[in-house]
Amino acid sequence: MKKNMGSTDRFIRIFIAVALLTTFYTDTVTGTLGYVLAALAGILILTTFISFCPLYTLFGINTCKINK
Repeated sequence: MKKNMGSTDRFIRIFIAVALLTTFYTDTVTGTLGYVLAALAGILILTTFISFCPLYTLFGINTCKINK
């Protein structure tokens, strides 16, 4: 897998994931929606750590600033 996420994108994803997990663990959002948001947060964290987003590949987006 070729990296396609830059550092700013990764920071924003972690910030959103923490916000989603906070709403889930403080019981602000419960039930099915809570589990969906927790799963979305997990996906955001996973893609952040591997610096690769499959949706970016589909749309041809690359925010990584690696010299070619």
